[in-house]
Amino acid sequence: MHILICGGTGCHASESKAILANLQDALKAKGLEDEVQVVATGCFGFCEKGPIVKMLPDNTFYVEVKPSDAEELVEEHIIKGRKVMRLLYVDPDKKETVSDSKHMGFYKKQIRIALRNCGFINPENIDEYIGRDGYAALGKCLTESTPEAVIQEMIDSGLRGRGGGGFPTGLKWRFAAANKADQKYVVCNADEGDPGAFMDRSILEGDPHSVIEAMAINAYCIGADQGVVYIRAEYPLAIERLKIAIGQAREYGLLGKDIMGTGFNFDIELRYGAGAFVCGEETALIHSMEGLRGEPTVKPPFPAESGYNGKPTNVNNVETFANIPVIINKGANWFNKIGTDKSKGTKVFALAGKINNVGLIEVPMGTTLREVIYEIGGGIKDGKKFKAVQTGGPSGGCLTEKHLDTPIDFDNLLAVGSMMGSGGMIVMDEDDCMVSVSKFYLDFTVEESCGKCTPCRVGNKRLYELLDKITEGKGTIEDLDLLRNLSNVIKDTSLCGLGQTSPNPVLSTLENFYDEYLAHVQDKKCPSGQCKALMQYVVDPELCVGCTLCARNCPVDCISGERKEAHVIDTEKCIKCGACMDKCKFNAISIQ
Repeated sequence: MHILICGGTGCHASESKAILANLQDALKAKGLEDEVQVVATGCFGFCEKGPIVKMLPDNTFYVEVKPSDAEELVEEHIIKGRKVMRLLYVDPDKKETVSDSKHMGFYKKQIRIALRNCGFINPENIDEYIGRDGYAALGKCLTESTPEAVIQEMIDSGLRGRGGGGFPTGLKWRFAAANKADQKYVVCNADEGDPGAFMDRSILEGDPHSVIEAMAINAYCIGADQGVVYIRAEYPLAIERLKIAIGQAREYGLLGKDIMGTGFNFDIELRYGAGAFVCGEETALIHSMEGLRGEPTVKPPFPAESGYNGKPTNVNNVETFANIPVIINKGANWFNKIGTDKSKGTKVFALAGKINNVGLIEVPMGTTLREVIYEIGGGIKDGKKFKAVQTGGPSGGCLTEKHLDTPIDFDNLLAVGSMMGSGGMIVMDEDDCMVSVSKFYLDFTVEESCGKCTPCRVGNKRLYELLDKITEGKGTIEDLDLLRNLSNVIKDTSLCGLGQTSPNPVLSTLENFYDEYLAHVQDKKCPSGQCKALMQYVVDPELCVGCTLCARNCPVDCISGERKEAHVIDTEKCIKCGACMDKCKFNAISIQ
């Protein structure tokens, strides 16, 4: 028997290491340490219900496990063969207990290609990766195919870059291969920085060898012998597992000199990023690797012609690389039958926000937003009404209920004013203010702009100031026209993708939630009650019993009234701290 424990960052934070240690101790106390193997894996994806423990071979799926549950799991499940019912997942719609993840709504519509090994293997054991066809694709390429044939296979597969741009991967490789040089480089972009995004980090934590193998295949195709993984220093667990994997690959002769006796040489080193969002853009990333400021440059020349150290360089992100060994093993025709006409395969999303099933998912291109939010995501938390979903992180747009049946792929999302991005997907409910959401993303962009070009450096700052003015109740109708015009100028004139896409949250919310902007500037009201400057706390005289509890807890003494009489709030003095509403036992205080 095997006991698999989620060992991703999220479950680490919820004591999964202590669960593993307690399980090992409980097994040892029963003399079963040689009969049952306890394995820390990568992320299972179902983060909302972590930490997760899975029992094999019966595939029992336990959720929200605590270290104190370890002894009971060993006693009941391992020794007595009885499931611990209180730790099984309960379907919220059917009110049924589900013991096998295959029958959970969260997993039913997923096809895991990039995430195929996450949650199944010990990422720190190369033998477990090899046991699931690991390095077979590299062997096939080195011994049975020419670089040109492998590149053609990638082109035929239809794989497009998963970092946000969606450029055809095979064509990118062909461009790098065509440029002759004494030195070429393969770079893995692991600088994932979107708010709420954790796709690439989870792949590196759960299946680092898939990225190493893919980088070696890429190097064989373009004629490179050196690879670099540019990874955020903020990802210590991913870095640790990547280091272990690189060391094991070298030990097995799968990195280094004369790989598999074919005369092919390739090795990988790590470079750490300091957390600059702009370094997700490949030319800014390359400058950072060279020890320069992480600023983008005008293209051409593209990195395939002149990249790292001025040499031809191919840059792909983690998820793109994770797809490549499977495509080689199963064939381009297998892969290109998944997805849509112009967007083949699957896409990994970090599903977050006001959603019941927060987690990491992988779905075929063409899956609708409705399927993701309501079938996989389990709908909106607390029975609230869906309002919007932000795809593509700070570079994307906010889509509404009318877009829920939009099939998710590169072109469809662009057509409705958003984008795929690297895969962040944040769901919002009726309590979210869309003007404040735009302001939040602009604040992030202003902080992350490298400052090289004026439209992004200055334009986004002015855009943020306009949004701040509106949320403070000082906006005008003219400001809304200025918002739209300035956004379009920034899109058209910025140097790189960061500035060119930064106004998307503003433009999409202006398009889809114009009435909210009007309420802010005309009525000086925030319909969602989120903009503090536009809030007004009022007492309902019919519900107030004059208990004085609100007045006694007001820090600025702005509530007046006699005992057993309705109280009144002085809105001029009120600092809108909410203490009165929190303390009122009769629901007599509301926000208007």
